[in-house]
Amino acid sequence: MNTAIAVLAKKSASLAFVVLLLLGAQPALAQDEEAIGPAGPFYVPLQPAFVLNYGGQGRLKYLRAEISVRVDSIHVANSVRHHLPYIRNNLVMLFSRQTEEEINSLDGRETMRKKALEEVRRILLKEDKTKKGVEDLFFTNFVVQK
Repeated sequence: MNTAIAVLAKKSASLAFVVLLLLGAQPALAQDEEAIGPAGPFYVPLQPAFVLNYGGQGRLKYLRAEISVRVDSIHVANSVRHHLPYIRNNLVMLFSRQTEEEINSLDGRETMRKKALEEVRRILLKEDKTKKGVEDLFFTNFVVQK
């Protein structure tokens, strides 16, 4: 019986050694991949969806927009996630200043999208000195209630 336990212990030790080797190799591979960086672009959803009033005085009007930002690296994606509260605040302020005409026209929405993109870039430049990396901003869902 003692021999069986000794054999089992040796096999367990060998198995544990193999597992440790495999686990030890994983972080090295991950670090190498991070140094090179996986191929982009990456899409960062600005969640939850933006739900806000717009259009100034009078009857309340609502806007619900889902937005994603396209970035070129994991570093920039992490920076967007890190500054998400600041980005969301400034985008809410930007969208709530829009008039009904701007929100309901295609040209107005495109102008608003470009302003939102510039705002995200401005925040990352100010906070992380990230000059490049935010490639585009997309409305993935856009609903207006008048």
